[in-house]
Amino acid sequence: MESEEHYTNRSGWLRAAVLGANDGILSTTSLAIGIAAASTTREPIVLAAVAGLVAGALSMAAGEYVSVSSQSDIEVADLSREKIELAESPELELQELSKIYQQRGLDENLAMQVAVQLTAHDALAAHAKDELGINEITQAKPMQAAFASAASFIIGGLLPLLVSIFAPIKLMVIYQYGFSIIFLALSAMLAAKAGGSNRGKAVLRICFWGTAAMLMTALVGYLFGVKTM
Repeated sequence: MESEEHYTNRSGWLRAAVLGANDGILSTTSLAIGIAAASTTREPIVLAAVAGLVAGALSMAAGEYVSVSSQSDIEVADLSREKIELAESPELELQELSKIYQQRGLDENLAMQVAVQLTAHDALAAHAKDELGINEITQAKPMQAAFASAASFIIGGLLPLLVSIFAPIKLMVIYQYGFSIIFLALSAMLAAKAGGSNRGKAVLRICFWGTAAMLMTALVGYLFGVKTM
């Protein structure tokens, strides 16, 4: 009998990678579209795409690292408090663990037996998982999240950068939009496949919001930009 395939263990890096790739595609494309709507030359479009790519990758990495580090700090603090409580009030903590299992459907005697055995095996791990919701799969990993975000942003942002270099200047806005929708749809499909979720829903969601973002950026370029010769 084949074992079931689960996707929860991918949630940490997958979230950061999907966010980075989509943001890389969308923000870089939006910048290129905004500048293209206000310019008749290629240089400012390419420059905007490069600047957006570099700034976005560094920003994503720093933002993910700081955000996930804050989560990690909270987890470490909770574990430290739990370790002290286990040392000072082991019986109270045992009762607390037993009540958690009762709430999940075990009868009182069985819940206490489970709590006693898990406490004997590794009390802190039992409380971390069942009381605090911390385990190896969901535990915060700042460096992993930062690297996944930056790398995926660069990969995503390179695509609209290449479009800005090679697409016809007169049709730049159309090319940028068309290719970005294709890129976003592929990104959503890959993410949905990796996470075991509905592909159609993922594609529809990112294409809708991507279109809205690029439309607003294009309007800003057309309305407020000064055409450069």
